[in-house]
Parts: sequence; structure tokens; C-alpha cells
Amino acid sequence: MRPRLRSIAIVSLIGVVLTLPAARISAVAFAPPVPIWSAASAYVQGEVLVKFKSTTGVQERAAAVTVRGHSVLASVEQLGWVHAKIDTGQTVEMALAAYRSDPNVEYVQPNYIYHATAVPNDPQYGQLWPFKNTGQTINNSLTQPPSSAIFSTNNPGAAGDDMNIELAWDHITDCSSVVVAVVDSGVNYNQEDLAINMWNGGPSFPNHGRDFVDNDNDPMDLNGHGTHVAGIIGAAGNNGLGTTGVCWKASIMAVRALDASGSGTTAAIIQGINFAAVNGAKVINMSLGGAGFDQAFSDAISSAQSSDIAVVVAAGNAASNNDITPTYPCNFTQPNLVCVAALDQRYALASFSNFGATSVDVGAPGTNVLSAWAGAATTINDNFNTGGVLNWNTSGGGWAYRLLPPSSTDALVNPATFPSGTYGNNADNRVYQTFNLSGKNAATLNFFGQVTIQAGDSLNVNYRSSGGDPFAGGVQLIGGSGTTGGIAPFSFDLSPCISATCSVGFQLLSDASGTAQGAGILAFSIETLQLNTTSYNTISGTSMATPEVAGLAAMLRAFQPQYTYADTANAIKNGGRPIAALAGKTTSGKAVDAMSILAYINPPTGLAAAVQ
Repeated sequence: MRPRLRSIAIVSLIGVVLTLPAARISAVAFAPPVPIWSAASAYVQGEVLVKFKSTTGVQERAAAVTVRGHSVLASVEQLGWVHAKIDTGQTVEMALAAYRSDPNVEYVQPNYIYHATAVPNDPQYGQLWPFKNTGQTINNSLTQPPSSAIFSTNNPGAAGDDMNIELAWDHITDCSSVVVAVVDSGVNYNQEDLAINMWNGGPSFPNHGRDFVDNDNDPMDLNGHGTHVAGIIGAAGNNGLGTTGVCWKASIMAVRALDASGSGTTAAIIQGINFAAVNGAKVINMSLGGAGFDQAFSDAISSAQSSDIAVVVAAGNAASNNDITPTYPCNFTQPNLVCVAALDQRYALASFSNFGATSVDVGAPGTNVLSAWAGAATTINDNFNTGGVLNWNTSGGGWAYRLLPPSSTDALVNPATFPSGTYGNNADNRVYQTFNLSGKNAATLNFFGQVTIQAGDSLNVNYRSSGGDPFAGGVQLIGGSGTTGGIAPFSFDLSPCISATCSVGFQLLSDASGTAQGAGILAFSIETLQLNTTSYNTISGTSMATPEVAGLAAMLRAFQPQYTYADTANAIKNGGRPIAALAGKTTSGKAVDAMSILAYINPPTGLAAAVQ
């Protein structure tokens, strides 16, 4: 048997509001896919509403009901209405015919069922185009660094290009019976839209999960990404605050495997997957990715499969074909894996989204997605320049400020002629600056670098929380020789340097054996985060499309508790709607559709039919 639907309001025309459970709906074994609510009644079986003529007295009305073997459930005498319970041997149609033949009856009707329109009262709901696309323009009033710009392509979007979730919400909004593990940068479990929907880990895990970065039981998000993902899955709905998630009620397990810079290791990730499996998760969301095949990671996905866990992952944001250039975990082939591409507000494939006819499964909204955030983010920018002069503390020479051609970008360079020329022999060139990071909970160092350092020489990046020269008793973030092969992004967790005197610097060390092109440092910034309970952010990526699908997986498994990971993945892949943008770009060619996924019925696997 399928689970009971949520209670629905049954509103009679005599003004009596009753709350009754909806009827069970059973699937016929081996039946073809059909809408699962097609047999649902539009009115209450066994009841009618009778409107008597004004000339009929109270006693006559009661007698007219009693003589037919019926009983009065309620009445509004002033209006002449009687809410009647009919005899068990009669149908509603039979009762209607009987009352219509009574000369004292003005008219009679069924007791129709009215469903509350399942649209939440959360104040930012109008900005959640993935759930209700009206062609609205998404604004930047709730954007924060580092992604403080709205994705402009196809904004505004096209009305109706959304997940069709409001109809699904008429039937289920509570997914709390299914634990969803968010393996990410952690979750701000105190955030106003998430606190009530966090997994109850009991005394062993009082903070709703586990941190495999710092190896403790406090998976607080120091980046924001994991909180954003969790909010898409399960921000509390209809609570008058912020946004809503796919699931209005949820059980979000916070698994911190990525640090404040958004980076993590195989060891942290596979421990996180194992933690989720051991502690009862049935859906795992991983909005993360890397380029190389990882056997340990693959084995962890297989282990999750053996624990009946559906794993939903991101396709990646490199605008590339994963069939040609694999991205993992998307390109793992386990059947419990669902890989998600991003769609924009007109259901075109987002310009940044990866795709793959044999590796990426479905598409979901992934641009300008509003959700919860871990706290208030700020950016400290430094372009190294004061009046055209290098304004950092230096020793040993070598470093200079210049505008790099062709875009005249502010840059810190060594040698001064970079990218032409070479750096000096026997150099120990240091440059550093001090920043006030006091009062923050996390900090991330970001910059772009173009680097070519010959073997035996070294370019080092250090910090020191007590200020001064970070290459005298400081901590190294990266160092060594090699080449970036062009301009490349770098990001480091700078949280250990939170102080009023955090110094950050670059050092070029060389010997006498020769030199190379050197280094150029561009777009230097420090992103800081101060935790709070009220922040939100609008960002874009396949990372945002993925939790929409993970939320649907939780919704489906809550609605169909007998469903396995295979049933869940099958319904997600086959229950969507075809769209032109994904034809030949994904295995299904479909965008996820909440109502169609819930209505996609195949016999659950692993069940045997009982002989009656």
C-alpha cells in the first residue's frame, strides 16, 4: 500500500471545517505508469449536503434525513443546510437522487473536497523561479560576495519553465522521514530557515552531523555553499521567513567535507559518505567535483548503493562535455547515481553547465537561485597600488606593481617587466601586507596567478596571524616550482589567520642555476564570513541544480517509503519532461518535473506480490 497523503481540509458549504485523512491509493502490480491521483474522489464518500426550502421547519428537516436511514452530522438552521451521513449501503449518487425527489428540498449536492493551494507564505517566494517561474526578473538585493552578480542571460525567464512543484506540494511537503546528507562545506544549523529541519543526531551528534575537515562533531559551514545547498533541499516552508525548500519539512544531515575555501579531499569525502550511510541517510547530495578518476571515491558510491542510498551529484561548471572530459563523481557509473546539469530561466542549458549524452542524466534550474547563506560575507580587495606605486611591505627587491596588458589589470609582478624578461638569480624577494580580520568566523584568500618558476627555485605564499614578515615564523599555504600554463585561480582557507594583524605575502626564492618567466598575481582578495542566522544569497551553478533534484528524491522516498535507490533514480530520470535544450545533452533529455516524478509509477523493486 502507498502511504497516506497529508491531511486535507474538507470545507462544507454550511461552514463546517473538518480535517480528515485522505483515502489510501494503491498501485496495481505491474500496471503501466499512470497519474497516481486519477482515482481520487472530488467529494467525500458517504456524505451529502441538503438545502431545504425556507418553508421547511427544523423537525421536518430532521425527519426527512432520518426516514432515509441517514444521520445529521451538522446543520446551519438559519440557512436551511443539513450535513448528512448516508446509509452504508448507499452511494452518494443514490442519496442525491432520493433527496431530489423530496418536495421540501431546494437542492442537494456532494460534500466537495477543497485543497489548500500549496504556496508558502515565505516572503522571498516570489524570487524562487525554479519553483514558480512567472517570467519575473531576479534582482541582486540578496547577493553576497564572492558571487555578487546576477546571472544576466535569460533573466527575466519564461513563465512555466519551472519544476512544476506547486501541484506536488498539494500532496506532500513533509519529507522529514527521509534523511538527506549534504556532503559539502557544512551547514549553518542555526540559520532561521534551517534550524527546525536539521537531522536529530542525538547525544553523539548534537550539531546535526559531523566535520571531517577538523575531525570533530561541529559541521558548521564556514563557506556558505553547503548552507545554500541545504536551503534548496529543505528550508522550512510556510514559516513566514526567507525562502522555502523543495521539502517544507526535512531532515538535513550536515556533513562537512570541504573547508572554508570550498576545497576538500578524498579522505574527507569518503568518510562523509560512510557517516551518512551508517547513520541512516537515504539521499546524499554532493555539489562538488574534480577531474580525475578516484577509485576510493567510486568505492564509496558503491558502498552507498549497498546501503540503498540515492546519490545526486553536479555535472560541473566548465561548459564542457563530460563524455569527452570526465568530471567526477558525475562520470561514475553506479546505478544509484544521478548527475544534474543546470538550466537557466528560459530552460536553455546554462552557458556554464557541463553536459554529456551518456554521463549527465537530467537538468534542473541552476541560475540565480536564492537560498539560505551561512552569514554576512564581505570582501577585502587590494590592487597593490597607491598612486601607481607598490604599496606592500617589501624586502630583497624584485617585486613591482604594474598594469598587465592587454586588459591593463592591476598586478603584483616579479620581475617588474613580467610577463617579459626573467626574474633574478640568488633572489629572496618578499612582499606582504597586513589585514584586519578580527571579529570574523572564516576567511578565504583568493587570487589569480600566472606563474613559471624553474626547478630548484620556489614561489611561496605564506601568512602570519601576529603580523609582520610571514616568511619569518609564518605558515605556508603553497610553495614550489612549476608553471600554471596561463592564468589560473587559487583559493586558500585563511581562517587560522583571523586576527587584527593577519599578514599575507609572496616570496620568490632562486639559486644561481638559471631563471624563468616569474610570477604575476591578479585580482587579490580576502573573503570573510561572519556567521548569523538571517543571511540569504542568490548564486548560480550546477551546485544549485543538484539539491533541487536531491530534494525531489527525498520527497519521492517520503511519499513512497518502499522505494529503493533504483526506483528513485528511475523515477527522476524517466519522470521528467523532455526539453529541446537537453536533447542529446543528457541520458534522458529531460528536465526534472516534481509532479511527473511523483506520478511516475513502476512497481517498486524487491517486493513480492502476496497471494490473496
